[in-house]
Amino acid sequence: MTSPTPTAEDYTSHTQGRRREPAGTVVPLVDPATGEVWARAHQDPDAVDDAVRGAREAFLAPSWGGLPAHARADLLYRLGDVLVAHTDELASLETLANGKPLAATRGEVGALARWYRYFAAAAETLESRSRPLSGTAAALITHEPLGVVAALTPFNGALSLGSWKLAPALAAGNTVILKPPPQAPASSVRLAELALEAGFPPGVVSVVIGGAEEGQRLVQHPDVAMVTFTGSTAVARTLGAQAAAQMKRYVCEAGGKSAHIVFADGDLDAAVIAARQGAFSAAGQTCVAGSRILVQREVYEEFLTRYVDAVARLRVGDPRDPRTHIGPVASAAAVERIESLVDDALSRGAKAATGGRRATVADAEAGFWYEPTVLVDADRELAVCREEVFGPVVTVHPFDTEDEAVAIANSVEFGLAAGFWTADSARAHRVAKRLEAGVVWVNTYRLLHWSVPFGGYKQSGIGRENGIEAVAEFLQTKSVITEHGTPADPFGD
Repeated sequence: MTSPTPTAEDYTSHTQGRRREPAGTVVPLVDPATGEVWARAHQDPDAVDDAVRGAREAFLAPSWGGLPAHARADLLYRLGDVLVAHTDELASLETLANGKPLAATRGEVGALARWYRYFAAAAETLESRSRPLSGTAAALITHEPLGVVAALTPFNGALSLGSWKLAPALAAGNTVILKPPPQAPASSVRLAELALEAGFPPGVVSVVIGGAEEGQRLVQHPDVAMVTFTGSTAVARTLGAQAAAQMKRYVCEAGGKSAHIVFADGDLDAAVIAARQGAFSAAGQTCVAGSRILVQREVYEEFLTRYVDAVARLRVGDPRDPRTHIGPVASAAAVERIESLVDDALSRGAKAATGGRRATVADAEAGFWYEPTVLVDADRELAVCREEVFGPVVTVHPFDTEDEAVAIANSVEFGLAAGFWTADSARAHRVAKRLEAGVVWVNTYRLLHWSVPFGGYKQSGIGRENGIEAVAEFLQTKSVITEHGTPADPFGD
């Protein structure tokens, strides 16, 4: 098993329309399938000020700030097409970053054009509204871009989830600085270069490679008007406090611990398929992973038998092999954390119906592998049942009543997503309303769409991505009130 040939040996921050010279701390980029270093990234603290300066200048320049909405839309359409033209390259870079099978990352890149086209169309629908106040006075309500947006993205989807932020922010007229994690910067750097190819002026899309220090400097920079973040709840809280201290707009999508509920009247065949895909896509490295499966007791044993058999048939292996279902997790630290959570659960009475240990993959002993794992008889207070594992691990629990299922689903601090299966339309409406989650799937799971808002309740986030609602997050409202007659004198002579 060998890594694909990288597009560059060194990745540096991309500011003011160019890659910076290598400087700062060197971070090895490791292929999670082989454990081999395939390239290097450079964390350059000076890149933050340079990126913000360039983004602010671009925001104020007529070449971007003076563009009408339809011209911004044209650029977004072109960027979507350019990204699709580079599907193979970008997909390879994402697979190298997080271990997702190449078939999955190709699909992600191929779908991105839909996001850019949707928000291009949205840019052309933004309009001011007039509101009469009296016979002679009226208010014009307008929406304006915020300015420089700092977008902090995660390793498990720096390109796709970064585009969820970039497309609406650009549609609204902002400039954007992407900050991917230092272990996964390559696709973001290429995105900035491809934005130039699509015609965006230098500085409109920039990339800062860095860790926590660079992220905090971006968040606290006085010329950054907004921060949008995807990642852990702990980091989201920290960044949110820093943004709030400067009264900055802040949107975040944080952790999840999603419940996937199977009622006895649900379609078990479809539920098994969806619960497997919903939990184990990207080796469980997704924020909406349905990692808590709740099954009504009447069908618990039947579902469990079918589900364990389906999970056991998943193929773990080289993410470049089209036959692979599950690749490695992203890092040695990730596989160690997964192992720790599972071992803790097993030592406290849980049982592994399948999996439960590191996986062995031929010719890939140095990679970061873990078996698809189904745990049963796990106390719901265990860490593996309450914390985001971010790996190929699910727990399955029986329940008796609808009320019990809803209570269990809502019992954790997260509220990003949930799903359930039922043939009862009244139950579908009732349970969807009661679940404390920003996205609820009924008789499906993990269906995401550019036009549908996405975000969390409780500790899973603030604000929404996707849909026209996402554009509103990147705009500020101004009211211009005009009196067309003679103003009244309330004091008189």
